Amino acid sequence: MGGPVRRAVVAGSWYPGNPKALREDISRYLDGAHIPEITAKPVAIVAPHAGYLYSGPVAAWAYKAISGHDYSTVVVISPSHHAYFPYISVWPNGAYETPLGLVTVDQDLCRRLLASEFIRDDTEPHSAEHALEIQLPFLQSVLQPFSLCPLIMGHQDLSVCEALAQALHESIQDPDNTLIVASSDLSHFHSANKAEKMDRQIAARVESFDIPGLSLDLEKAYSEACGGGPILTALLYAGLISRTTARVLRYAHSGSITGDNSSVVGYLSAVVY
Repeated sequence: MGGPVRRAVVAGSWYPGNPKALREDISRYLDGAHIPEITAKPVAIVAPHAGYLYSGPVAAWAYKAISGHDYSTVVVISPSHHAYFPYISVWPNGAYETPLGLVTVDQDLCRRLLASEFIRDDTEPHSAEHALEIQLPFLQSVLQPFSLCPLIMGHQDLSVCEALAQALHESIQDPDNTLIVASSDLSHFHSANKAEKMDRQIAARVESFDIPGLSLDLEKAYSEACGGGPILTALLYAGLISRTTARVLRYAHSGSITGDNSSVVGYLSAVVY
């Protein structure tokens, strides 16, 4: 493997930095996930990206849904929490590091995606972004070795999501062995009652594969998802390859951990197949 290594930056804070403790935590979360029968190999999942203490038990439901399947490449699509940029940033070669080891970047897929004018070779947005990194230890725990296509969306308008989904459709050569991971939390800092109402709307749109409705809800702030763009992109891509069954597997909010229901963050896991 050649190229730069994106070092883990939230290990030891957002999730354990010790490999043994990290494996034990993920194993415990997975043991607590009891998913229904999924009748086909998933093509995409939605998973939250808060600290594992808060969102790990919810994320585990999505990752248990792909456990036992093999994927040669995983495309993780993340929002940007630290920088604004009017394009999609890709880390095009080298590897991402976690306490569980290195994940090699799929240079060929990244190179094909870079033919799109709205996708750029710009590693700076990746330097401090937690929402992409935090998905990787789960992936390393449930999958055989895979290569990674790491994407961060600086702009999440529907037109950008549609263009990215089309670029993925044109660039992914083996869709049956490629997984899309949409990294997103839901509503932020509302009361539990308000959060649950907003988040139920997101869940309903995802389960009904209602892309226009989901896009409108996010645009009008009827609902919230910091990774709304990644979710929309995952659904749009799945539609392009005629995989249009979506199931919400788990929902919770931070109040279930903290006991404070006055201001919570919502978390959802879902699978598309």
